[in-house]
Amino acid sequence: MPRVTFEELLEAGVHFGHLKRKWNPAMAPYIFMERNGIHIIDLEKTIEKLEEAASAMKHIARSGKKILFVATKKQAKEIVAERAKKVNMPYVTERWPGGMLTNFPTIRKAVKKMASIDKMLADGTFANLSKREKLQITRQRAKLEKLLGSIADMTRLPSAIFVVDVCKENIAVREAKRLGIPVFAMVDTNSDPSDIDFPIPANDDASKSIAVIVDVLCKAIEEGLNERKLEKDKEVIPKDKKEIRKELETQAVPDSIIDVIVSEDEEIKIKSARKSLEMFEEEFSPEHEILVKEEIEESEEEEEEEQQES
Repeated sequence: MPRVTFEELLEAGVHFGHLKRKWNPAMAPYIFMERNGIHIIDLEKTIEKLEEAASAMKHIARSGKKILFVATKKQAKEIVAERAKKVNMPYVTERWPGGMLTNFPTIRKAVKKMASIDKMLADGTFANLSKREKLQITRQRAKLEKLLGSIADMTRLPSAIFVVDVCKENIAVREAKRLGIPVFAMVDTNSDPSDIDFPIPANDDASKSIAVIVDVLCKAIEEGLNERKLEKDKEVIPKDKKEIRKELETQAVPDSIIDVIVSEDEEIKIKSARKSLEMFEEEFSPEHEILVKEEIEESEEEEEEEQQES
């Protein structure tokens, strides 16, 4: 059973694209026809792609990974924030902070700064400050809350991102592609779907259209989270990554999503890689080579002395 019907999409105006003169030729496979100078999106393709995206998101949520929702346009802000909160997923509905993904450690520092201000308020340190300092800190806290409050619990990079408007959120898409993070997105007739892993052809300007698409995806995430909860209650021994990969391959899950689900913690990977690199550099450094030569020479000299004495 599809998660959404043709009639529901039609009623929400998901099929309305942009003016013909504003179209992107890469969207040609998803365009059904042109009427009164406006492109009409093929809703059969929308249902097909929406099902594919919902299935992939369900598997990501089931594996316990996070999906970042990005929607900074006026029509989508409240809808995305409300739905993402319900499924406990991080979201960005204000200005996209440049380098949020590619420079994630710096963003984490800003979030920690917000936590330290909260600590000051709790332990009474804030009360001892001057009126001017209090005002500055309060303003800083409000600014950080507005920009980063929705991602305060995101301790690591998300496993995927969902974008409402590809053209408006092009920086977020570029950052995700640079880091190899799968991108789910609503693509209108003026968008380029070639860089999107899971494009959903749909009207990204109407609030009703956005609500329908986001509802379907959030329901899929909720299903994944519920299944994970049931599995946790049943299973005592965790599954091996090879077993998980085989299971997902039998379910026809895309390779990009399988890699995300079964991948190890990136931080552990980076740390182990750095450690091995340091060990390699230390072992094969010129200084180490000189020390080894000196040790060999010393041992040879000791042997010669022993032979002379004997």
